[in-house]
Amino acid sequence: MVVVLGFGVVAGVLDLLVEHRLVVQVDARLTRHLDEARLVPLGHLPSGLSSDDDDDAVPVFVWEVSSRGRSQALVSGAPRLPAHRWLPGHLDELTVGSTPFRFDAVRDGNVILVDGVSVAQITSIRDDLLISEAILAGVLLFAVYLGAFAVGVKASAPVEGVRRRQAEFTADASHELRTPLSVIEAEVELALARPRSGPSYRDTLGRVAGEGRRLRRIVDDLLWLARVDTEDRSGAPRRSAVDAVARSCVDRFQAVAAGRRVSLTFDGSGSPGLVIDAAPEWVDRLVGVLVDNACKYAGGGGAVAVRVTARGNRCVLQVDDSGPGIPPAERSRVFDRFHRADDASGGTGLGLAIADSVVRRTHGRWNVGDAPLGGARMEVSWKAASGPVHPSAAAGSESGRGLDRLDESVGPDATPEG
Repeated sequence: MVVVLGFGVVAGVLDLLVEHRLVVQVDARLTRHLDEARLVPLGHLPSGLSSDDDDDAVPVFVWEVSSRGRSQALVSGAPRLPAHRWLPGHLDELTVGSTPFRFDAVRDGNVILVDGVSVAQITSIRDDLLISEAILAGVLLFAVYLGAFAVGVKASAPVEGVRRRQAEFTADASHELRTPLSVIEAEVELALARPRSGPSYRDTLGRVAGEGRRLRRIVDDLLWLARVDTEDRSGAPRRSAVDAVARSCVDRFQAVAAGRRVSLTFDGSGSPGLVIDAAPEWVDRLVGVLVDNACKYAGGGGAVAVRVTARGNRCVLQVDDSGPGIPPAERSRVFDRFHRADDASGGTGLGLAIADSVVRRTHGRWNVGDAPLGGARMEVSWKAASGPVHPSAAAGSESGRGLDRLDESVGPDATPEG
């Protein structure tokens, strides 16, 4: 509607300007030829006056009107002049037969000289212009519709992608939550089906407790993701020393690595004093996820190396492992929620999704590749910042959560094969 209204206004103004210019040209011809008629003796006027520069113009006819109102054509071929009260110096537009004419009049002694010219050509030009504008309006409206449709499709694509991912996430979350609930329900029903011994009940309760811990981990991770996605970070930025947070996290995971017979090392010598704009607890959670995953996939007798270094004006965190690595075809999907390369890890499938949320909210960059140890390299880089470091950066505010993970990870259910 806006396009149609705007085009109508522009077209209307254009039509008025074109018609006004043509009428001005006709009026100028009438005045000029009327002046010429006054200088030519009566009876010597040609058949239809025209000047040299108007070879293609329609003819101008001249009449003489007496004081009694009788008219007489002074040129041959002139149509009959309609009865009208002619006023010298006044321009009139009348219809002669079925043809519109424009007239001018001037007094010449006791008579009035009237000249007129057909303006049918102006009407024809106006009609042609209206038809052209109507066709152009249709083409323009169709083009605008196609453009708006293309923009709408392009603009709605991310929204549709979010809606699709949200639907997939809801389905995956329902499946992940349903599995431990089904196990708990089945274990309880079997335990209640017939009398059992005390050790049998303890085994059943142990399995129920394990599924309960799995449920708690899933719920905790979902709540953490929701909090990260909705947290307002408009206030003053909190800064962290990545090497200090990573060192603290590696120290906490030494027990996990020892329980899985994995060598876990840290090297922060290449990043002295580097800080980034990120909350320490977020960086701690990111490092914890990466180290935990690396220790799971490194396998018994494997190695995990954590390194923090500087690369230009960026701070780089690298976590390498000696596991099987990540195939190139899988690297674009490792950050999807509930995606797992295999079921042997026993995780919730939310760890890397949490890590990705942290990296995106802290304006970091991922680089997933191959590690010198033979497995996967998970690398994150941030633009280095300057300013005071948060007091909890060295210890990591997620230490309590990290200890909970140690207790869960070193249990019999978390011990990897091999």
